[in-house]
Amino acid sequence: MSLTTLSPARSAAPSTALVSAVVAQLRAAGCVFAEDEAALLLSTGRRGEALAELVELRVDGLPLEHVLGWAEFCGLRIAVDPGVFVPRPRTEFLVGHAVALAAARQPGAVVLDLCCGSGAAAAVLGARLPGIELYAADVEGAAVRCARRNVEPVGGRVYEGDLYAPLPAGIRGRVDVLVANAPYVPTQDIPLLPSEARDHEPLVALDGGVDGLDVQRRVTAEAARWLAPGGSLLIETSERQAERTVAAMVRGGLVARVEEDEETGATVAIGTLLSSLSPLSLVSSVSSVSSLCPPGGPPRASLGTAR
Repeated sequence: MSLTTLSPARSAAPSTALVSAVVAQLRAAGCVFAEDEAALLLSTGRRGEALAELVELRVDGLPLEHVLGWAEFCGLRIAVDPGVFVPRPRTEFLVGHAVALAAARQPGAVVLDLCCGSGAAAAVLGARLPGIELYAADVEGAAVRCARRNVEPVGGRVYEGDLYAPLPAGIRGRVDVLVANAPYVPTQDIPLLPSEARDHEPLVALDGGVDGLDVQRRVTAEAARWLAPGGSLLIETSERQAERTVAAMVRGGLVARVEEDEETGATVAIGTLLSSLSPLSLVSSVSSVSSLCPPGGPPRASLGTAR
C-alpha cells in the first residue's frame, strides 16, 4: 500500500500504519536511522503525495537536511538549501571553543567565519553572544544566499568571494575570533566519501587538495594580518592532519595548539596572535566548552556523513 493511500491530504497525527510504512521504505533504502528520519519527515505535517515526494527524495539519496530544508546544530535550526554543505555534528566542538574565546573578548568582540557554508557557526556565535561584530564569507553563491538567511537575523553580514578577498578592509587587524571550517579532505579521498556528500554537496566545500590542506594553508598565511593582538584562529582538521595544520599556523606567526574530542572524533587547531597586552592564558582551554554549544533539538539522521 502506498503512502498516498495510507495518509490523507491533511492529518494532525500520523497513523501507526503510516509511520511503519515510512520506516520500512527508508530502511529498505539503507537509512541507518530510519525511525528517527521517519519521525522528522512526518513532523513536517505533509501527508499524501507531498509526504510521498519527501520520502522518495530521501530514498533516492538526497541528504535528509536537504529534504527537510534545515539541520539541527548546537540546538539551533539552521536553514540548509539543496547543494549547500550540511553542518556536521563534530563541528559543534569547534564552535564551542569559538564561543568561549569570543566571550572572553566581550564586549564588542569581532568574529569572522570563513568558508562559512550555511553560516551555521556564525549563526550560533551570534545567537550565543549578542552584541558581537559578526562577519562571514564563502566562495560559493548558493552557500552565501543560505548563510544570509541564518546569519543576518543575529546581526551578522555575509560576503561572497574567495576567503579574505570580499571582506571590508575596516576589520583588518581587529578580528578577535576567526573560525575557518575549510575543506580538508585530500583529493584522492573524495571518491571514498558517502554518496550524500559526494553527490549532493559542492566539491569546493570538500576537496582540500593533494594533502587536504591547500585552503587551510591559505587561511593561515593571511590570518595574522586580520587578527587583533591576542586574537585566535580556529580550524577544524583531522587527527592525522593536525600536526601539519599547526605547522601552517606557526609559519603564519601564530602560537598554536590542538584540542580533541574523543566522543565526536573532532580535532581543532587553535592559533593565537600573541602580544604584550594579551598573554597566552587568554587562549587556554575553557572548562565545560561543550556546555556553550549543548546538544538539543530533534534526532539527527546523518551522523555518518564525512568531513
